[in-house]
Parts: sequence; structure tokens; C-alpha cells
Amino acid sequence: MTFNANRDFIRWIIILSSFIIISLILWNTYSFFQKFKAEERNKMQTWTFAYPEYTKYFYQDGIELNSIAERIIIDSTVTTPMVLLDKNNKILNERNIDSSVLKSPTKMVDFINKLISQNEPIEVELHNKEKARLYYGNTPLLNKLKYYPLALLLIILLFAAVVYFFYKSSKTAEQNKLWTGMAKETAHQIGTPLSSLVGWTEILKTENVNSNYILEIEKDIDRLQTITERFSKIGSAPTLQEQDIVEATSSSFEYLKARSSKLINFKIEHPESSISVKLNAQLYSWTIENLVKNAIDAMKGKGALQLEITQKEKLVFINISDTGKGIAKQQFNKIFEPGFTTKKRGWGLGLSLAKRIIEDYHNGKIKVLHSEIGKGTTIQIAMKTI
Repeated sequence: MTFNANRDFIRWIIILSSFIIISLILWNTYSFFQKFKAEERNKMQTWTFAYPEYTKYFYQDGIELNSIAERIIIDSTVTTPMVLLDKNNKILNERNIDSSVLKSPTKMVDFINKLISQNEPIEVELHNKEKARLYYGNTPLLNKLKYYPLALLLIILLFAAVVYFFYKSSKTAEQNKLWTGMAKETAHQIGTPLSSLVGWTEILKTENVNSNYILEIEKDIDRLQTITERFSKIGSAPTLQEQDIVEATSSSFEYLKARSSKLINFKIEHPESSISVKLNAQLYSWTIENLVKNAIDAMKGKGALQLEITQKEKLVFINISDTGKGIAKQQFNKIFEPGFTTKKRGWGLGLSLAKRIIEDYHNGKIKVLHSEIGKGTTIQIAMKTI
């Protein structure tokens, strides 16, 4: 067996063992409940035998016999709610019933129906050979025992939930450490050829090379340096500085526009004045880049992509809209989960990373504002202004 197969086998053994243990506990509790219920019925049947003897005291001598019967009558109904009715439904005896129930015929009928639902009534032959019926319910202890399995199940479920969330959080923490390590290693690996590219650019400047070509190469080198900084900052709290979000958004948008398909109609609308927010420029531009690239992928490289910046009171909203395939409503939240992707290729990390950057690092909000299958999607970022 491989390690993973062996681990899964052990996990299933634990689950099966837990299920068997829980089943045994529940079966034991049910058996005990039924046994206790049978003993309660035996008590009440003993009471029905003692009651006629007890009532003879009022009609003939029999004090000694009555003393024994009286003891049985008292001991059998210490906590059991019960009522004895004659053939005319007149109350002959009652125990442990609230006075408000006894005073109200309607409440009394409801109470008797409740007793019937708990236990079958017992026929009683009185001292004068007349028939009566004894209605009795469960004792408080029996009622508690009745709900014990539910309480036990709840405790087990809560315990299982705690174990599950502990396991999940541990696994997530482990994955985060892995991704952080990979990101920092990637930044380190990119750094070496990047330094070399900077050197080669300086050499090209001394050659008879079109300066526009060198300018574009330098732009891409700057972009690579920005990407390297992004990866190196994963796993550590970023520094936020007061910046103009209009400028930060526009520069990222224009950079992507210049390097994307000419079949996409890029459009940006924003206020003329600046809007100041607490921002980490490298991470924020990464978010805009991921959202724009996702929109381009959704349109399969052809369509209209619009970015709109608006301000309302102390909030700034950045809406990115495309004319792509759209998102089903039930997937509005799922698209921001790590690993979720609708592409044949891809790791499903772009939107989850965007969510983390906006919500965890910038205390903002990101969501699917609107989407319609076959017509497009609008994703909205909301951040506090200064």
C-alpha cells in the first residue's frame, strides 16, 4: 500500500469504528429506556391493584391492609403524572398535575391525550366492581432519558465539527506555508536572470538599437521586478501607503491594454480628481491584473472590457465588466475559493488571491456584482477612502 492509500484506509477504519460505537451507545440507551419504561408500567399496574384495597378503608375495617396499600399508593406515584377517571370521566384520583390543568376541562382533555400518547391507559376494577381507567405519563427522569440520545448525538457532532475544523485549519496553514515557500523561491529564481537582463539592456543601449525597442524591454523588466516583489511579499503583512487609487488602477489597466488582443475593446471611466486610499501598489496592481486577465479569458480574447471607478461617501468602487460567458448565480462565492476554476488549464488561484489582497490586506470587499450566462460579468471592488 502507498502512504496515501494506507492513510485513507486508517481513516475509514476510524470512521467505521466511531459509527459502531455510536450505534452501540444509542442502542444501549434505547434498550435502557424501554426497560425503564416497562418498570414504570409495572409500578402503575401495582398501583391499580393497591388502589381498590386502599379505598376499602372508607367502607370497612381493614386499617392494617390499608396501611400497606397506602404505602404502595404513595411510593408508586412520587413523580409520575397520573389521573384516574371513572366511566363518567369523573376524576377519582390524581397525582403530579398542575392545578390550572385540573380547573380547565379543555386543558384536561389535552393533558389526557398527551398521557395517552406516552403510555397506554390501564383498566382498574374498583372496590364496588365498577371499572375505571388510569392514565399516566412519563416521569421527569424518563423524559430526560428520552432526549439523552439526541444530546449525545449533538455532543458527538460538535466534537466531530471541532476535529474537522482543526484538521482543515491545520491543512490550510500547511498549504499556506507551502505556497509561501514556493512564492519566495520563485521570486529568488526570477531574480538571477532578471539581473542579467538589466545588464544586457545597458549593453544594448551602447549599440545601434532602436531606442523604442529598448524602452519596451525596460518596461517589461520593470514589470518582472514588480512581479518578483509581489511573490517575495507573500506570507508577510504588506505596507500600506496613502496613494491615488485612480492613478494605480489606470496604470495597471493601460499596461494590460497595450499587451492584450486588439480584438478587445478596452474602456476606462474614472473621476478627474484623485481618490486617496491606503494601498500597497504592487499587490493592488496584481489584483487588477488577475481580474482583467480573467475577463479576457471569459471572452476568449474578443469582446468589450470596461473598468469604471466611482466614489460614494467614504467608499470607492472599482467595477470591471466583460462580455464573456458569465457565471451561474450559485458560483458567485465559489469562484473566490482556492482551486476553483472553470478552465481546462489553471490552478484557480487568481481570484482567491485577489480576494485575499483586497479583503485581508486592504480591509475592502470584492464580489460578483452582476452576471448573466452568455452576456457577461461585473466584479466589484469596494475600498475605504481617506
